Amino acid sequence: MARIPSPAAAHIGAIITEVRQKRDLTIDDLASKTKIDSANIRSYEAGRALVGLQSLVKIATALKVQPGSLLKGVELSMFEKDA
Repeated sequence: MARIPSPAAAHIGAIITEVRQKRDLTIDDLASKTKIDSANIRSYEAGRALVGLQSLVKIATALKVQPGSLLKGVELSMFEKDA
């Protein structure tokens, strides 16, 4: 299933970036800790891809935060409707 960028993807990506930078981690550091390809991490942070649940939990664990904190402020209206 193709990932569709949305305002939600951009919002979540910005939160991941903010927390990663506060933890003084590079994208490559986060990729290594999560076993998620760094290109995927870059896509999530840039809002080009919506992070899946399993990856979200891996990222949250590596960043030592609760998964829900990466979703703070996300609303249903932020997701694009199916065409």
